[in-house]
Amino acid sequence: MNPFEHRPWLAHYAEGVPPEIEEPSQTLVDMIDDAVSRYRRRTALEFFGAETSYHELGEQIASAAEGLRRLGVRAGDRVALVLPNCPQHVVAFYAVLRLGAIVVEHNPLYTPPELRHQFEDHGAKVAVVWNSVADTVAEFPSDIRPEHIVAVDLTRALPFGKRMALRLPVPAARRSRRALTTKPKARGLVEWERLTSRRAVAKRHPRPSLDDTAVLQYTSGTTGRPKAAVLSHRNLRANAMQSRAWVPGLDLGGETFYGVLPLFHAYGLTLCLTTAMSIGARLVLFPKFDAKMVLDAAKHSPPTFLPAVPPIYDQLVRSAARHPRALERIRFAISGAMSLPTATVDRWESATGGLLVEGYGMTESSPITLGNPMGPTRRPGTVGVPFPSTEIRVVDPDDPEIDRPIGEAGELLVRGPQVFEGYWRRPAETAEALLPGGWLRTGDIVHVSDDGFVTIIDRRKELIITGGFNVSPSEVEAALLAHPDVRGAAVVGLPRADGGETVAAGVELREGAAFDASALRDFCRTSLTPYKVPKHIEVFDELPRSLIGKVLRREVRDGLLERVSKG
Repeated sequence: MNPFEHRPWLAHYAEGVPPEIEEPSQTLVDMIDDAVSRYRRRTALEFFGAETSYHELGEQIASAAEGLRRLGVRAGDRVALVLPNCPQHVVAFYAVLRLGAIVVEHNPLYTPPELRHQFEDHGAKVAVVWNSVADTVAEFPSDIRPEHIVAVDLTRALPFGKRMALRLPVPAARRSRRALTTKPKARGLVEWERLTSRRAVAKRHPRPSLDDTAVLQYTSGTTGRPKAAVLSHRNLRANAMQSRAWVPGLDLGGETFYGVLPLFHAYGLTLCLTTAMSIGARLVLFPKFDAKMVLDAAKHSPPTFLPAVPPIYDQLVRSAARHPRALERIRFAISGAMSLPTATVDRWESATGGLLVEGYGMTESSPITLGNPMGPTRRPGTVGVPFPSTEIRVVDPDDPEIDRPIGEAGELLVRGPQVFEGYWRRPAETAEALLPGGWLRTGDIVHVSDDGFVTIIDRRKELIITGGFNVSPSEVEAALLAHPDVRGAAVVGLPRADGGETVAAGVELREGAAFDASALRDFCRTSLTPYKVPKHIEVFDELPRSLIGKVLRREVRDGLLERVSKG
């Protein structure tokens, strides 16, 4: 019997938060259409001062949908988006959904091998990509290369006079190339402006249903290469409704959200692409996080709602020390993706006068399932309590049919309308993650207080969380083992003061090889995006192994911690 069935956490909900949300009745397409109609004169998007109204956004979505339809996109087709945060990203996202097609989000800073694996997996018919990586996608083998590649020049969305001021990280695929704004060389590419010059898609064109797949979102899962979580319109719409309900003080049509989280990440997708749009908020987009850039934007469009990760809050408070009023309009801030230190909460709330609470989720749950209440009952140091319409269980990690008593640690299971439908074309791994009755195994070991607050103790799975991104140790180990001098490798996460982790590795070298940590990192950069490359690499005569030869990552972690602490 589940001891949490009576939901003791409801007593701690902020005033006005319902125990249940209504059953979703709108797809994401219906949702954006409703926002366009309701808030048509309000600003929907802001990008370096250039503004797009909700009415204009609706027109752009309709014309982009028609352009994609003419390229052959049909219901159920996958369309890859390989874009940083920009207005074109928002338009492309909803245009794909309008046709009943499936959005596949990608990190535009991925290396060619990382992108290629995902394209091999999903088989997108069309890709809408940042022009800086268009050549990379165009050079994929013919059996996985999309039929059409739409190249997006971000500078076209900038106000006149600011185009040359935009400086972005160089994609791994383009590190040896020159300017970021040069037109791609590959043949057969379609420029975004040409795609969106069409008339609007016909109103009678079939629309998706609630249970249709909306997004394939890649996650590292527990081991191995990333796999795609299948998220339906119902899943994502429900999570947007839950997020909106969690903050009863939201001003419909009057909030300003800052999009510093990448939209290709599940967290940024839900809080910025769906939740913000559903309430008619102004979404200020940043293609990368830069504290000065954020504070400059705050001078003319002060943020009121900031979803982010702990290091971002710390950097903003430090940078705003000389301009204390820059952040004072931020009433709500929700932190996720990594542990939120209590010291960060104190600094942030002192600087802004607003609330900073921690939430919890995973890609497989759209992503949010738990959150600290937006009010005096919040409990720093915990990840909060279940969202409306969300249930939890704490079970024996080795036998999830056995519930643990209240107060006893165990693996967290969650269930709710936001829980995904499975992994793309991976039935065996879906069966491991989704238990009978719709319970999702999180892989996190937790302690739950008698009144329902959840504290993360450990991760049963060994993912490393750095900068809010998941890193699979196995993927990084494979990159290290590809080096001819490396005989063995173990990759772990080392704790940082900001609540995140640093990727670190222990390696065994082949006989006669010389250890060069810098060269190993350079080698990893050829196949891994920068945040996955180990910051610390130490050589071991022999890595600790179990009796069956499995590397004991926990012992490697302890050894690395000791070495790093000694400097």
